[in-house]
Amino acid sequence: MHALRPLLRKSLFNLFAATLACGALLAPRAASAEALLLIEADSGKVLQSDNATIPWYPASVTKIMTAYVTLKAVKDGRLTLDTLLTVSPTAASQSPSKMGFRPGTQVTVDNALKMMMVKSANDMAVVLAEGVGGSIDGFSAIMNDTARKLGMTQTSYVNPNGLPADGQITSARDLGILARSFLRDLPEYEYFVHIPAIRFGKRTTGNFNKLIGRYPGADGFKTGFICASGYNLVASATRNGRRLIAVVLGANSGTARAVKAAQLLERGFAQDNLTWLRPSLGTVDNLVPVDATPPNLRDEMCGPHRKRPATDDDDALIAANGGATGSASATGGEAQVTFFTAGLQPPLMKASELMASAPTPTEPVLVYTGPTRTGTALIAAVAADADQQAASKPRGKKSRVAKKPDAADKPTDKPKDAKTAAAKPDAKQADGKSDGKTAVKPAAAKPAGAKHAAAKPDAAKPAEKPAAGGDQAAKPAKPKAATKPAAAKPANNS
Repeated sequence: MHALRPLLRKSLFNLFAATLACGALLAPRAASAEALLLIEADSGKVLQSDNATIPWYPASVTKIMTAYVTLKAVKDGRLTLDTLLTVSPTAASQSPSKMGFRPGTQVTVDNALKMMMVKSANDMAVVLAEGVGGSIDGFSAIMNDTARKLGMTQTSYVNPNGLPADGQITSARDLGILARSFLRDLPEYEYFVHIPAIRFGKRTTGNFNKLIGRYPGADGFKTGFICASGYNLVASATRNGRRLIAVVLGANSGTARAVKAAQLLERGFAQDNLTWLRPSLGTVDNLVPVDATPPNLRDEMCGPHRKRPATDDDDALIAANGGATGSASATGGEAQVTFFTAGLQPPLMKASELMASAPTPTEPVLVYTGPTRTGTALIAAVAADADQQAASKPRGKKSRVAKKPDAADKPTDKPKDAKTAAAKPDAKQADGKSDGKTAVKPAAAKPAGAKHAAAKPDAAKPAEKPAAGGDQAAKPAKPKAATKPAAAKPANNS
């Protein structure tokens, strides 16, 4: 019997290898459009690696390094979590996602880190960068030096938030190294990577990492998205004292990246007793980098085929991208991977069902502007931020209401010079010959520099009746249709 064991082990290994080869042939998309990595946090042992050393645009997973550098500075005593930092005009000008504070606003390192890691606030990343490195360039130099010291040989940084930049490059391998380094070097600050939600004033924001509060044992890290990179996620989970780190780069939605990460983690935990069957893939540090240009997924992620603009805060279910077929392609055959809803007892759930479920209820962490406060002072600070939000809301609403007539009257408002203004009404009068109703519109257009006193009554009387009917008709359809293209701007947000 003992003599048969080596033969049996070899046969099982060959069968397992053949199964893996067949799986690779059946999943060409994974080989060309995404990168996957699964490692053990303690040992760095690689459990799965697909395209893990191909260069990739990191997007907001860049903020893991921003947090690492900042917290190392705190640990080394160069600043504290209570240190006040000031929002600069450069920070305030960053693209969303952001907190949107005005220049001059002050925020502690602690609150800036929480806002950056949960809401993925690009302005807070710059606030931290300027506070630690003096400027974006100065901080980027520290980031790059840190990456070299950690062995992240495929990574370069040019900004602290991951907004689109040609020189901002990493790989799944390097992100695995970074996540391991964070857990090893900064265990006392690890809570920053698994805060379920924050509340600023009256606004609560849940963590973009959908595994937090849903996948049993999930305890980190960070999401990222720009059009060129697709949906990225570094995630960690712990079970029975064993911690795994999963990296997913280039998924096609926020839910898909969470599902893929959950599948990787579940397979990793299930392999506990079958590791002898698998060929050794070595450690993450020993994966051989590939010298290549990062794939650009802009057309696939942000092309005209998408029904709505893609963003890092993507709550769309996989099924919304094509029903059952979309689910199958996005999850890579998820029917074979199911999860205990509480990690203890059946019923079992599919990965997509788990990610679509509501997260475990939890009290959001309070964040606020100004110095560190506790007790009644903290309550007062949160109330002050809430009052400021409430005070700014009506102004925003009025400006949007005021713009509705402008949107409806685009033909009369578009011209910016007298010549164009004169040309447009002529065109309308020509149309008016064939339609008596449309001939009223040029009177409201105020085209020819007539005195305002004379023009206003003419415009007002015809406009009153159409405005009453037109407003009601336009509210559900026209203004919304007019504003939809503007929503495409966040396509490059992190």
